[in-house]
Amino acid sequence: MSPHPAAFETIGDPRAASSLVFTCEHASNELPEWVANSEDAPLLAEHWGWDIGAAALTRELVSWLGACAVLSRFSRLVCDPNREPDDPTFVVERIGDHALSWNREIDATERARRRDRYSEPYHAEIDRVVGARRASHRATRLCSIHSFTPTWHGKPREMEIGVLFDSHEAVAGRLIDDLAEAGFVTAANEPYSGYAGLIHAARRHGRAHDIVYVEVEVRQDLIDTRPRAREIVRRLVPAIERLARSDLD
Repeated sequence: MSPHPAAFETIGDPRAASSLVFTCEHASNELPEWVANSEDAPLLAEHWGWDIGAAALTRELVSWLGACAVLSRFSRLVCDPNREPDDPTFVVERIGDHALSWNREIDATERARRRDRYSEPYHAEIDRVVGARRASHRATRLCSIHSFTPTWHGKPREMEIGVLFDSHEAVAGRLIDDLAEAGFVTAANEPYSGYAGLIHAARRHGRAHDIVYVEVEVRQDLIDTRPRAREIVRRLVPAIERLARSDLD
């Protein structure tokens, strides 16, 4: 089956001098083939449907750093490219007590179709970009951009940026220190842990191409508008530029 034209978007120059390739697995809350009903629509607009602000942050990073990025163009509620296809949460059938209309009674054949039409083309584009850079001997590092909610189960989250990893601990540690120096409240493997298998995209492509990879999570209220995302990137740039350099290995 051919990929859906909405599977991914590539921005910036894959041949850029910057070593960084950004990915954004939850960039969109679009339903390319379905129409949400009145009960579904609010969930798509919330963090269930996408990572609020993550796409804006990714675009600003590419613009500021002269890098490139691959962004998804379908909601994580179609299928989640940051999960293994055999993970039960690859396609979410319900949120709380609400069954999503386009995922109701979904079967294995439809899960496989969505994998082949959306998730795999998205990952294939990351492989294409990273593979081309590696083939031309360009330094390459992978940084997956995500966002997290300001509150969880009614409790405010003070942390502003988390760095997730399951390898390259020295690189991740240096990034955490640099973010703290820039004034961010930051932590390692929060609000989720890379060691728990929750950085599927970064790990998949980082290991496949033998490159440094991390996932960066930013609190959504800091980046939920383009101007806010731009201001956060302005503060982020020194730390991210250092991540891009090869002297961390």
